[in-house]
Amino acid sequence: MAKTNQVRGTREKVIATIEWILVLLLFLLVLFPFVMVAINSLKVKRDIIMNPFSIITARGLTFNNYVEAFVKMHFIRSFFNSLMVTGLATCLSILTSSMLAYYLVRYVNKFTAIVSAILIASMIIPFQALMIPLVSIYGAGLGVLNHRLTLVFMHTGFALAMSTFIYQGFIKSGIPLALEEAALIDGCSKYGIFFRVVFPLLGPTTATLVILNVLAFWNDYLLPSLVLSLKELLTLPLTTYTFYGTYSANYGVIMAALVLTVLPILILYFALQSKIIEGVVSGAVK
Repeated sequence: MAKTNQVRGTREKVIATIEWILVLLLFLLVLFPFVMVAINSLKVKRDIIMNPFSIITARGLTFNNYVEAFVKMHFIRSFFNSLMVTGLATCLSILTSSMLAYYLVRYVNKFTAIVSAILIASMIIPFQALMIPLVSIYGAGLGVLNHRLTLVFMHTGFALAMSTFIYQGFIKSGIPLALEEAALIDGCSKYGIFFRVVFPLLGPTTATLVILNVLAFWNDYLLPSLVLSLKELLTLPLTTYTFYGTYSANYGVIMAALVLTVLPILILYFALQSKIIEGVVSGAVK
């Protein structure tokens, strides 16, 4: 019996070691592109082409790429444009989708059933199918292109269906109706019940949706390239493309621009990391 337990213990240790090695290899595989971008952002173009995988070259490392990228991409202006579009679109999408999800869950009738079906159906339509009608209608028809608010409303509209769907699932299983009835008996209005009772309980889901929407809005290139063309309105991903020429590209500056573009979103991710995990675990359990 003791020998059997010893064999079983040894086998579990071997399996745990193999699992740990596989996780470590996967982690290094995922991290490799980011490390290469960060290292090559500190090299001159010749060293990037000759020795892309070396950490330190004969010419050493330089921060001139970051200085050049910061100036040429008008980082402060582009950062403000990205921050404004991403911040407003995220707040609007969270507010509208949470209120819509609450209405669809608590007021079940034929109208809400049709709205729910339309929202789900809208998620299977690819964005590429809407590109040409979007530009022709809003551009030639209404003339509202080259406005940051146009981009905000479009981002909000495209994110509404998925955000509402996720909120619906959490409200159905995670918000007891008795809490709302108790608040109603205490004299709370319908808006008070939502903003003072329901919305605070949606915290983990809201944190998860915030980071998902911020990642999508901040890194989006296609939709801003269709809506914005004026230089003073360009977001960070659009200004990064200015370093690509017809016949050449300054790879060192491009790498530095990519790091500057990704850095704010990484800071936000690490700040909300615990909330994201809490939201995912909460959704998985329920």
